[in-house]
This record gives sequence, C-alpha cells and structure tokens, in this order.
Amino acid sequence: MTRLKTIWPEGVRTVVVLTFLVESWSEGKAPPYSPMTSPPRPGTKDLAGITWSEYGARAGADRLMRIARQRKLPATFCVNARVAELFPGVIQRIVANGFELAGHNYAQDEVLPGLNETEERALIARSLGILEDVSGVKPRGWLSSTIATTERTTDLLADAGMLWHGDYNYLDLPCRLPNGGGGMVAIPHSDFADNRVLRAAPRDFFQCYKDTFDYLHNNEPDAFMNITVHGHFGGRPLISAMLDETLAYITSHEGVWMPRHDELADWINENQVDEITYAERFPLSPA
Repeated sequence: MTRLKTIWPEGVRTVVVLTFLVESWSEGKAPPYSPMTSPPRPGTKDLAGITWSEYGARAGADRLMRIARQRKLPATFCVNARVAELFPGVIQRIVANGFELAGHNYAQDEVLPGLNETEERALIARSLGILEDVSGVKPRGWLSSTIATTERTTDLLADAGMLWHGDYNYLDLPCRLPNGGGGMVAIPHSDFADNRVLRAAPRDFFQCYKDTFDYLHNNEPDAFMNITVHGHFGGRPLISAMLDETLAYITSHEGVWMPRHDELADWINENQVDEITYAERFPLSPA
C-alpha cells in the first residue's frame, strides 16, 4: 500500500492524545456499576458507590496530572460541571498545571438523548458556564458523557463557540466537521478505556495500547490514537502504573506528537484537514 498524503507536522508519524475524565453523578446517585459485589437493598442509598465515584475528583485526577507532568506531556481533562461545584480545587489545579479543561455534561448520568432542543442547549450552556466560572478559562471542547449525542448536538456546540467535539467513533483521524460544524473539529474517541480492566487484569491496559500503538506506528503513517482514562478508575494506583508504563513506551519512539485536544484542533483547522477515508490514505491496487 502507498500513502496518498501526509497530514501531520513534518517528522510526525503518529499522534497520540490523552483524554482524562473526571466525573460526578446526580445528587444521591451512584454509577450503575459498583465496587460492591452485591447491590444495595432497593430504595437505599448506595453510599459505597457514591463515595467510590468521588475518588477521581478527590485523588485520581491529581495522580493523572502528576504522571503527565513527570512525563512532560499535555493532556485534556473532560469534566462534569458538577465536579466543579463539589470540588472546585481540582478544576483550578487542572488549569494551573497547564492542562486543557473541556466540557463533559453537568452530571455523568444526565445524558443528552431524551432531552428536547431547549433542554439540551441549556445543559450545554450550564455545564460550560460553571466550568468557566470556577476555572477562569472558557472551555474550547466538549465530550458528551457516555459519548451519547443527538442529531443537533454538533450545531448546539457550534453555537456555544466550541472548537472541537469528541463524540466520534466512526473516524480514524481528526478532521474538520462538514455542514453545520461551525469550524469545529471532530476528534475520534477511544475504542478501549481503563474501566474495562480495573476488576480483571490491569496489565491488559498496557498491552492493549502497546499493541495498538505498535501496529499503527509501524504500519500506518499519519495515524492517530486516543488514550482514555477515568479519574475514579485509572486514577487509582493499579491502572495509573499501567498508564505510566504505556506513556514511557510510546514516548521512547521517534515521530510521536502528543498535543492537547485544542492544540490538535487548531492544527487541523489551520491546515484545512477534512475527512480522509482509510481507502484514500492507503489505496489498494486492483487484484
């Protein structure tokens, strides 16, 4: 196979981004998964699940920041606005340490599908407004909680002045959004995240991303990989250790660029990168 064109900066073969999520559920609610082996009695508050989910804001996000800073790497934190209300200090530390702050709904369980246009617009505005008020910085990007979006989300985010939108699982590469994107950039999300291995074999996290990186870096120039880590999962030591090892491995290779999402989106816009299909990147000769 031969490449059609090069899209990344000169000397870059693979782009890798870090997406760190810090989440909170509505008052009195816990994640639908729980550290308990048995669910609480119906009608009772799942206090174990609620406090377990707060680990990301209380400790996990800071550990992820520390790992990234030690590796001299940027990252983008997508944060539920409710986290900013309950734990404003972590929001301020994210910005103070040079990381990007992006929207991630108000609460993790308040997903966009099922809302009417007025409700969805209000949720987006409320979420972004709270993050800006607490951090002093206007977010430039958005990743919906559970990657749940609607047909109008892109237009509403464009109206809100967003630079990038991360709810894309049908793309290999970031690109400018056509028709109604308002100059926004689509950033593909991860296929594999830390919450899939926390209770099983944490080392699978390292192996998954190592194998993916090796395949892309060795076989597909101009590749892209998005590594997703949740503060309340991957911010715990057993997954953080795997993340640190993964980052050490990736950064040991030449030709890797690891920007923040907003930095990447600015590059895409400045260089007018539209969607490039896999067949266009690597055309096959007729059999």
